[in-house]
Amino acid sequence: MPLPDHFLVELISRTDIVDLVSESVRLTKKGNSYWGCCPFHSEKTPSFHVVPDRQMYKCFGCGKGGGAINFVMELENLPFKDAVALLAQRAGMPMPEFARSGPGARERREKILEINRQAARAFHRWLNAPEGAQGLGYLQRRGLSRRTLTSFGLGFAPNRWDSLIAELSTQGYDKRDLLDAGLAVSNKDGRIYDRFRNRVMFPIIDVRGNVIGFGGRVMDDSTPKYLNSPDTPVYNKSRNVFALNIAKNAKTERVILTEGYMDTISLHQAGFSSAVASLGTSLTEEHGQLLARYYKEAVIAYDGDGAGVKAAQRAIPILEKAGLTVKVLRMQGAKDPDEFIKAYGRDAFARLLDQSENQVDYRLAQIQKKYNLTDDSQRIAFLQEAAQLISTLHSAVEREIYGGHAAQTAGVTPDTMKLEVERALKGRVRKAKKQQERRNLAPASQLQPKVRGLRYDNIRSARAEEGLLRLLMLDPGLAGSMDGITGSEFSSPLLGRAFDSLHSRILEGLSPRLAALAEEFSGEEMDHLAQVAAQPESAANSGQSLRDYISVIRSERLRQSGAEQNDDFLLAAQKKYQQKKAYMEEKK
Repeated sequence: MPLPDHFLVELISRTDIVDLVSESVRLTKKGNSYWGCCPFHSEKTPSFHVVPDRQMYKCFGCGKGGGAINFVMELENLPFKDAVALLAQRAGMPMPEFARSGPGARERREKILEINRQAARAFHRWLNAPEGAQGLGYLQRRGLSRRTLTSFGLGFAPNRWDSLIAELSTQGYDKRDLLDAGLAVSNKDGRIYDRFRNRVMFPIIDVRGNVIGFGGRVMDDSTPKYLNSPDTPVYNKSRNVFALNIAKNAKTERVILTEGYMDTISLHQAGFSSAVASLGTSLTEEHGQLLARYYKEAVIAYDGDGAGVKAAQRAIPILEKAGLTVKVLRMQGAKDPDEFIKAYGRDAFARLLDQSENQVDYRLAQIQKKYNLTDDSQRIAFLQEAAQLISTLHSAVEREIYGGHAAQTAGVTPDTMKLEVERALKGRVRKAKKQQERRNLAPASQLQPKVRGLRYDNIRSARAEEGLLRLLMLDPGLAGSMDGITGSEFSSPLLGRAFDSLHSRILEGLSPRLAALAEEFSGEEMDHLAQVAAQPESAANSGQSLRDYISVIRSERLRQSGAEQNDDFLLAAQKKYQQKKAYMEEKK
């Protein structure tokens, strides 16, 4: 059963899209709207547009768009009713009774979150019980205080097969519930047992304070050394960052990125509260996007070994693409931040942090290590590779400065290096120009929806249909002046459906905002409708614009109908000719 219109209208009216989006995206006001970096794809230049007057958003980079409900659906990967339920909870509105009945994705998520919360409590209690002595001893030897253990909710999983299963069964959860939450596993014989055993436990908490998963460090020689929760409806290691729930509140625009739990926790204990770590995987674009919501600068503080250097090299372009300024911490006399602080103290680490190396210099240094610069051929190869890197920099000043650094390293003049960088830059420009030329060869395709199934059959009519939709949303009072036009006269089925829906809602006294259509249209359809709504449209002479749009739609429909009739006439004439020809041949 669909949700009542009056409920959705009130929910949309209580949900300010700017406030909602601001919880996940750093927005900057420009004129009457807001801009920020898109939470759905990586970008350095903000293309995510929020329009408070229309209570909608649109990303001009990836194409995502819609209203408040669509935003939550996309961000949280929720179906329509579950997204509505989340917004209703946020707005302090009870869901209609029928909408809350029956199990669904949201109910499943809530159950897993509750199981995780109870599991975290059990692990923490065991850490401070006799069975957790080994784990507590390990954490204390690592220098963690009782306060830190409590702040991060650290715990211990006893060395038994069913400690957690037995614990949570007393609270009404069965083995299947724990399987669903990723806290239990089953073998080929169907036996179900605890996933985490004899491990120090690190709860993974999202920015809303929910326990979404766990990481566990083993206390013996078992493998793997670190074991993480599998992906569940509430946890995805590629989209979540350890300790961001605490770090997001740090009064700094600089995030410190470490390789693991212990480094992050040690930094927090030392007063560096913006430290975070990726979760059992290399840094992903989703991680970069998440960090860019809260910070402007990232300092990579990975281990100084080969694996740490490779991981830093992979992380730099991801963080840059997300729009972050990137620096790299280079430690001497210690393999990781935890060891450095223990050896040299907090103040020394703070100074090291402030002296973090620019990522360009860091990458140039890594390129240099690949070559023997006493050999001329290798020196040339170094300069060519360095020029390719420097040519990616947007600023001419940056290219000159870092080109000078590379020239000095290789023992050539800055002018020589400048020529090499310019040659590399011209190659990039040439390639980009060719790509643009290929796109310009088909200008009509730029007017088409990105999704093939939504493509327009008649561009001229579709443009007028888009304008009619915008006018309806800008000035609902025009709904009574439509000259009897309906969506059936539109060349685009999608635009026709949207028009009929908006028109009928206005006549019923309901909201004409795009957010109100979220239940009726797919995500791809809403993305395109948001693109339509985001285009400029003036309400100054709306009456005349409306008549012009209707005239275009109907004239194009008549023209198309005439063309089809002509085609039918030609086919009939051809058939008649063929029949006559056949008859004459028979007479011969």
